[in-house]
Amino acid sequence: MRVLYYYSMFGNGDKVASILEKKGISIRKVENAKPFPRSRFWSILSGGFAASIKKKEKLKDYNKNLDEFDEVIIGSPIWNSRFSTPINTVLNDLSLKDKKVSFVLYSGSGEAPKAIARIEKEYPGSSVVVIKEPKDNSNLEKLLETL
Repeated sequence: MRVLYYYSMFGNGDKVASILEKKGISIRKVENAKPFPRSRFWSILSGGFAASIKKKEKLKDYNKNLDEFDEVIIGSPIWNSRFSTPINTVLNDLSLKDKKVSFVLYSGSGEAPKAIARIEKEYPGSSVVVIKEPKDNSNLEKLLETL
């Protein structure tokens, strides 16, 4: 069985999750204990800076039990070419040893060089899908077929 842990600030992750849920993947959305600023500009600015220093966020309680799953998919927006800070927390919290791990990354630019480099280093053999603007991407379902 497979599970998706994901974070979504502006709905791109929710769009990805809805498609993966239709494929039978269990969904676990994570949320910050304290919300980011309401302003889109300040959210992006503060989140990008926090991601650049690999900050972890305090999250609302979420299910970390992976016993029934053999594959874990991590869904993250890309902030400043890195994972979002809530996903830094998830990667720190979960024990992914002996699990197949895949990543689906979503961003405005469609590029995530530092996040991909981290994945290659820390999760060798993992598959990665990078999607530009999932909410507006007409090829989203096709791009997610590899997961």
